[in-house]
Amino acid sequence: MTDDDILAEFRAADALLQGHFLLSSGRHSEYYLQCARVLMDSERAGRLAMALATKLPRDLRQSIDLVVSPAMGGVIIGHEMGRALGKPAIFVERPTGTFELRRGFTIPQGAKILMVEDVVTTGLSSREAMEAVRAAGGDVVAEASLVDRSGGNVDLGVPFYPLVAINFPTYAPDELPEHLSATKAVKPGSRSEGA
Repeated sequence: MTDDDILAEFRAADALLQGHFLLSSGRHSEYYLQCARVLMDSERAGRLAMALATKLPRDLRQSIDLVVSPAMGGVIIGHEMGRALGKPAIFVERPTGTFELRRGFTIPQGAKILMVEDVVTTGLSSREAMEAVRAAGGDVVAEASLVDRSGGNVDLGVPFYPLVAINFPTYAPDELPEHLSATKAVKPGSRSEGA
């Protein structure tokens, strides 16, 4: 899939939003990609996951034991990546603010883990989820995501394979352009605290 094909999938799902958005990173943007909408169609989610899986080097694909994603945003694409790779997929969640394994999920000691996210902006959620995986005995060997919003600047400490890089401008609260500062920000993501 080309970048245009991928964005067409978002547009077809009404998942490319325009307005004034407060991102989980605490930054503001005029654009927001609502991955939950693009992934709600299982056929589309499968196509995107297959395209993402093909971006991974063959030796990496073969070395993965388990796909792990952070809840909520990464659960669907993580599951679909597990299907695309023929690997089990689980998720970490943060009921008390810190990512942890629940629901009887375990990670075998030394298991090679592919972390999968929907969108990476600052990488904070990814790094926090990786900490939980490592604490449970996993070895995070790479991360994959549908979208890299970092402008190519994120350092996750492991190789990173996004399906598409989208560099919509983001702004600190004190740097808002006039047209955004005149409107109320909407927080469309799943994370309630700033990152």
